[in-house]
Amino acid sequence: MTLDPAAVPAPVRDRTDLAHDDVVTLLLAQHDRVTDLLGVVAAAHGQARRHAFDELRAFLAVHETAEEMVLRPVTELAGGREVAAARNAEEKESNVVLAQLQHLDLDSVDFERQLVGFTAMVLAHAAAEERDELPIVLAHHDPEERRRLGQRLTAAEAIAPTRPHPSVAGSPVAQWAVGPVASLVDRTRDAIRKVTG
Repeated sequence: MTLDPAAVPAPVRDRTDLAHDDVVTLLLAQHDRVTDLLGVVAAAHGQARRHAFDELRAFLAVHETAEEMVLRPVTELAGGREVAAARNAEEKESNVVLAQLQHLDLDSVDFERQLVGFTAMVLAHAAAEERDELPIVLAHHDPEERRRLGQRLTAAEAIAPTRPHPSVAGSPVAQWAVGPVASLVDRTRDAIRKVTG
């Protein structure tokens, strides 16, 4: 099946008819949250920056994993194989940069410089999803199907790891195979850190 460009609706952010639990609504809200978190990291310093960066890192790991597990297969089935491959490649690249960032002194000039590039990369990726991928979902799935996809996205986020794992980024199959185990390890590590400080 190939995508008919005439079937693609207006930009997704212009839509006012989407349910709160529609997968598109959920993803747009998550993109807004990522944008907010990137701004908080850029503005903060010291421990506040560390906390904000950890929150951003965990949120991105869960968000991108859930997209790879739920959104990408749907996009591919609707004829958007190249679109899905491009988004997976972008996510893999951003995970590599994110891994580099987490090893830097968060208050260093190098971190600041690389954060600017990372922010541009993440925002361009979200814009590409909104421009190229989400319209495919809107064009090929009715509201009830999109609500079910929203439920699947939420369920995938519950089992997604809280840290990006570059070895599985960009592969929905690997995310399903490794994600739950990595999630258990990540969430256990997070719980121990909360208790031990």
